Parts: sequence; structure tokens; C-alpha cells
Amino acid sequence: MKNPVPQGKYVPAVRNGDLIVTAGMTPRKDGVLMLSGKVRADVPLETYKEAVIQAAANALTAARNQLQEGEKIARVMLMHVYINAEQDFVEHAKLADFASEYLVAELGDAGICARCALGMGTLPKKAPVEISLLAAVGK
Repeated sequence: MKNPVPQGKYVPAVRNGDLIVTAGMTPRKDGVLMLSGKVRADVPLETYKEAVIQAAANALTAARNQLQEGEKIARVMLMHVYINAEQDFVEHAKLADFASEYLVAELGDAGICARCALGMGTLPKKAPVEISLLAAVGK
């Protein structure tokens, strides 16, 4: 799995012992932002689903790339979902559910995690969403 390309002076993920922390990942596919701009209250949530899943997939890829042979992600401990939300947007949790559903589809019960969904004034390059993970490693 190819790591997402950092957009600054940082690494996609860091591991210490059996814990992995990822950088915030935006919905970039092959280095290109799939969607940009504010998440709007008057637009169906499904409009953002693919971008949210891509951001989550980038974060999971970065975490998986920290694994050694024979290891796996034992548990996603925490997910932060940062949303470039317009002022009237209030469905943060429902938008974050797309990322949660993706993690469960990929990891089963190990993908069920504590989570924080936050509305932000802006995100890098006007990304609609940015996701970071804290994961535990297992055999």
C-alpha cells in the first residue's frame, strides 16, 4: 500500500511501541484533492461520502504502512474527523459515520472506535474533511 504523500514537512504516521498515530488525511486520491470547499447544510450528506471515505482510507493506509510482517491493526482507538463546515452545518456525527462505517467494513469490530467530529473554520487547501487515527497494533 502506497502512503499518502505529505503536503508539508511531516510524515503520514508515527509508531511508538504498539501505538500508531496518523497525520490528518484529506481526501486525496493519487495526490489530487477529490473535493474541496465547505460542507454545506443545504447539500445532501451523500455528496461528501466518497471524500470522507477516501480521507479515512488514506489514514488507515498510513497506519497499516507502520506494521511489520505478521502484525495487524488490533484496534482503532480514536478517530478525529475535522469538517470544513459552513456555519449552519450541524450533522457532524452523521458525516463522520461514513468514516466509521468504512473502518468497520475494513477491520470488523476492531474498527469501532471512540471518535470526535469537529467543525472547523477552514482546512488545508479547502479540503472538506480531514481524518486522523490512533491505532493499536496486534499479532
